[in-house]
Amino acid sequence: MEKGLVIGASGGVGAALAEALEAQGTDVVRLSRSSHGLDLRDADSIERVMGQVQGPFEAVLIATGLLAPPGEGPEKALATIDARSMAEVIQVNAIGPSLLLRHAPRLLPRGRRSVLGVLSARVGSIGDNRLGGWHSYRASKAALNQIVRGAAIELARTHREAVVAALHPGTVATPFTSAYEPPRGKLSPDEAARRLLAVLTRLTPAETGRFWDHEGREVPW
Repeated sequence: MEKGLVIGASGGVGAALAEALEAQGTDVVRLSRSSHGLDLRDADSIERVMGQVQGPFEAVLIATGLLAPPGEGPEKALATIDARSMAEVIQVNAIGPSLLLRHAPRLLPRGRRSVLGVLSARVGSIGDNRLGGWHSYRASKAALNQIVRGAAIELARTHREAVVAALHPGTVATPFTSAYEPPRGKLSPDEAARRLLAVLTRLTPAETGRFWDHEGREVPW
């Protein structure tokens, strides 16, 4: 039986990804802050929890993220940028995942196919930014994309069959997006998970280190 690891499994998308993997017959290890104390704001907690995880896993999915600190929203103008808030968003969305990715070389198998998917967001695309605003969230996801790209390059040297991807799940109907109504509506967590796993299934090692949306379209950096 294949094994999977879902980090952020208590969130809407993370829980749906874990359930979708299990429905495929994968033995899933679920990690979250609420169940395991895995706090992306705390490097010591990351090392403690991840140090107890034993692979290898054919699928590792990082489904974590922070739009804005509790009680706040994403900035609509440069004048509203707050240093403390920006630092927290970057910590959770970029620094925390980078510390998780430190463990990827020992968690992924060598010599056979594996996938490592990291939830990003289209608004992290610099090339696709036409509206401005949301400065902290955009910057944190752009930084995350660069980390994912670098991780893919490094892992390709030792894990030739690994596929590493930054993933845009669409706007998913979770508490994370409750205040926003996109023109095209929202996806259910189950549908977003199904689409993301389908994308990861289709990707090949030759396509590692790139940014894909839930419909399998490549997103510009």
